Amino acid sequence: MGSKDEKPSSSGFFSAISSSVRNWGSAVHKSVNGLLGYEGLEVINPEGGTDDAEEEAHRGRWKQEERDSYWKMMQKYIGSDVTSMVTLPVIIFEPMTMIQKMAELMEYSHLLDLADECEDPYMRLVYSSSWAISVYYAYQRTWKPFNPILGETYEMVNHGGLTFISEQVSHSYAPAFGVEVSHHPPMGAAHAENEHFTYDITSKLKTKFLGNSLEIYPVGRTRVKLKKAGVILDLVPPPTKVNNLIFGRTWVDSFGEMIMTNLTTGDKVVLYFQPCGWFGAGRYEVDGYVYSAGEEPKILMTGKWNESLSCQPCDQEGEPLPGTELKEIWRVAAVPEKDKFQYTYFAHAINSFETAPKKLLASDSRLRPDRYALEKGDLAKSGAEKTSLEERQRAEKRIREARGDQFTPRWFNMTSEVTATPWGDLEEIYEYNGKYTEHRVRIDSSDSVNEVDNTSIEFNPWQYSDSASQ
Repeated sequence: MGSKDEKPSSSGFFSAISSSVRNWGSAVHKSVNGLLGYEGLEVINPEGGTDDAEEEAHRGRWKQEERDSYWKMMQKYIGSDVTSMVTLPVIIFEPMTMIQKMAELMEYSHLLDLADECEDPYMRLVYSSSWAISVYYAYQRTWKPFNPILGETYEMVNHGGLTFISEQVSHSYAPAFGVEVSHHPPMGAAHAENEHFTYDITSKLKTKFLGNSLEIYPVGRTRVKLKKAGVILDLVPPPTKVNNLIFGRTWVDSFGEMIMTNLTTGDKVVLYFQPCGWFGAGRYEVDGYVYSAGEEPKILMTGKWNESLSCQPCDQEGEPLPGTELKEIWRVAAVPEKDKFQYTYFAHAINSFETAPKKLLASDSRLRPDRYALEKGDLAKSGAEKTSLEERQRAEKRIREARGDQFTPRWFNMTSEVTATPWGDLEEIYEYNGKYTEHRVRIDSSDSVNEVDNTSIEFNPWQYSDSASQ
């Protein structure tokens, strides 16, 4: 099934997958060059074809004069990595930060519990890869999360018996107006743990702005250790494309391979995210196989990443074994109706203090005044607070450089490891240093810790107390 992971040929159950993925571009590009006088403008209607692209261009969240303004402002960045852009208006933001969003992968963490308890090594990969796919329902939201401040953190407890901590460990600093391409792009690190598994990620995104769309490449490293099973899993997710940023209704598509490898045994699962074709054909579909270390298909998997996933034992040709049936492994939970930000119930829980531990770190994302103001619907205050935070972050950078200091993350240490990804090497990998666990044990076991109303804590990720006056 594609390159080194080629499935046995013949008339296998998903024999057409490989060619459809390789040729996805010929089907999905429903664009109109020169539409409305804008050279190179690509407008894609996921439910239609090229004939209605012009009509689609007039839809979306922006008024015509706003579209004109943003197109003129952004056109010069076509082809650039815009990960560090800070001048976007809060009207396109959701009240969540990137390091909060990292915690959304924990919504269906019970699938990792099942994987750890499973004796069958191939079903173990079925459960684990279903967990990895489950977050894509939430990732289809079309709102932009806030960029975290350097040193910002997010803590989560009271979910599935796990503890979650994430931290913004590296940052690139864009100027007050515009984009700066940095050799040190923003990076976050996270660690989650319960009795069944540990989860560790160094998150780094590489983007390519295409005018009316944005390609996102996950140049990071994700590792899961299943404690009882004693195995380590490595995850390489597919890229994502955000379509119709300015003209048309914004929508998200993920396409290509997701590979999860059992580094202990060599078994792996290769799943193909089908690209959206003409009139929505193939949209959301995921198909693939669990392979043994000897490259033999053992279990086929099929479903939609916004709905459900199922599996079935297969033969060496990839065909379902006689006498077996598809078994549903995961189904998306019920979601709120007509939610303004397309949030799941779990996303609302992430933003709430119900999932916060006692004596919350003052650097926690929930406490950001711009995020909170947006959550309450005050766009003017949110925009002003966002500007204030960004100005103070630039002031901290000036102080740090003047003093010759280096920022040191609190809960993660940088290693000397390098990991290859399909989109380039990741040369900065962070590992959890265990200090947060010690911190929480001290807090949770102490009778002398005064109860503090988390909502009264002032957001404070800052390295220097005097940076506010700079």
